[in-house]
Order: sequence, then C-alpha cells, then structure tokens
Amino acid sequence: MNFRIRVILDVKKDVIRDIEIHNSENLETLHKEIANAFGFNGQEMASFYRTDFDWNQGEEIPLFDMGDGLSMLSCLLKDTLLHKGEKLIYVYDFMAMWTFFVEVSEIDKATKKEIPKIIFAFGDAPEKAPEKEFKAENLEDTFGLNEDEGEFGEFENIDDYDF
Repeated sequence: MNFRIRVILDVKKDVIRDIEIHNSENLETLHKEIANAFGFNGQEMASFYRTDFDWNQGEEIPLFDMGDGLSMLSCLLKDTLLHKGEKLIYVYDFMAMWTFFVEVSEIDKATKKEIPKIIFAFGDAPEKAPEKEFKAENLEDTFGLNEDEGEFGEFENIDDYDF
C-alpha cells in the first residue's frame, strides 16, 4: 500500500510537498524524503511528534533511540500512520526549528515501484527558518511562585524545611 503524504512548511507563504511512499518504509526514510524535498541535506537532528487531529503535539519520535527503543528507524509508517487524515509534526534542525505539518492525504492500495518520490511541489522554502515564539502555559502557581507574595511566595530558606 502507498501513502500520499502532504507536508506543509510552517511559514507565512505556502510551501507544500506531496510525497508518495510505501507504508512499509520507516519514519527515517520519510525524514530523509522530507529534508530532500525542501532542499535540506538531512544531516541535522530531527524528530516527529504524534499529534491529535487539532495538531496538539504529543509523544516524540526522535531520529535516534534515546534509550527507550523508540526512534524513526523503529517506527514503520503502517504502524504510525494508520488512517487517511492521520497527522504528525516534524521538526528539522533544532537550532533553526524548521517545523512541518505532515498528514496522510491519500492511501492507495496499488503498489508502485518508483517510490518514494515527490509527486507535487508548490512554493520555495525560505533561506532562513522563521523565528518561533514559545510561550509557557499559566501553571497557576504550580511551583510556589506567587506574584502577590514576591518571587518565591513564602519560601525563605531551604534549611527551614525538615526533609
């Protein structure tokens, strides 16, 4: 079975690639295809992130196994992307933070021999990644920080606590 995977670069102007790939390939192969499709050499660190249908970022699938057995090499597309509409976030080069939205747009039961390949390309990737602004959620004083009571609330000295 073949997947048509739409990859959209998170920039202001539309930059889209559709990649056709066999579902028996792993995420490392998809990583290399995405990097190539957008003009990158594929030599930087990267990760996929599972998402829900609203693109909320979930579990990381790193390029290399970080000790828990999970890596792009160990994740086959057929086990990771189960249905049309299934989504992932892909981050390439953690210094630049190129971010992509990855979605299965079509599943074809026929198997083609000349894949993976780029079957659609629109727009050109900018030379420099856009700056990302990261904001933390309001943790509602989870760490004992309270603006009304100074920087650390009533906390004075660690020696005052009996552990």
